[in-house]
Amino acid sequence: MKGRQLLRLSLQFMRVKAVPVALSAIDEERFGIRTARASAVTLETLPAVLHYCRDNRVVLLIARCLASELTAAQAMERHGFALMDTLVYYARDLTKGLVPTDAGAALVRPVRPGEEEAVKSVAAESFKGYFGHYHADPRLDPAKCDEAYTDWAYRSCVSREVADEVLVAVLDGVVAGFTTLRLDGRREGEILLFGVAPVVQRRAVSQSLGVGAMRWCSSKDAARLTVSTQITNVASQKVWTRLGFEPSHAHYTFHKWFDAS
Repeated sequence: MKGRQLLRLSLQFMRVKAVPVALSAIDEERFGIRTARASAVTLETLPAVLHYCRDNRVVLLIARCLASELTAAQAMERHGFALMDTLVYYARDLTKGLVPTDAGAALVRPVRPGEEEAVKSVAAESFKGYFGHYHADPRLDPAKCDEAYTDWAYRSCVSREVADEVLVAVLDGVVAGFTTLRLDGRREGEILLFGVAPVVQRRAVSQSLGVGAMRWCSSKDAARLTVSTQITNVASQKVWTRLGFEPSHAHYTFHKWFDAS
């Protein structure tokens, strides 16, 4: 009996250790509350996620699960989680077919030292009031929510821990858009953040940045490139489909406030 109990406890410990949940220092600093993030939550890992948060006195948990994990989403709702957004992912096989030709007027190139503030300014314009999971939560300060994207853009320019590369679109001598990129060990690239100044959004800058991202990833021997956007952002999804991207999967983003439970 004792042996079986030890085995059960050992297996439980292994499952808890495997749960991708951790405190988020950036969110805590920005919003002034103990915050944690969890990704790829399933019905099986949800109890361990909740246990971790209670042990660490978490006030706000930002958790994501695959849209296909419907039982997990339903269980999260029963535990007081609220749905904040749905991200749809698109993917492009870079080994099949040529990268599309870019006929746009913007010059796409890596960001240069000294352009960090210009990228931050574009992020501030393009993400102001952006209805992602931060802005969807009425308990979070909208101004602080805007800062989440501008700070992310700035940090991507100055730290390779945040992004492997930042590409900018220069139009009429001015930085008019940007995209941040990351590579992983499976020859896969990901577009993390993407912003275009509102005044040039009808000048094919988004398409130029998309082509630039594909070229950069191909130059790094990546075989696949993914990008995500809000399910309601139809304009961006049209850009990706025109560039040969196809729907891949979707994630739900939930928030849980432990001081309300």
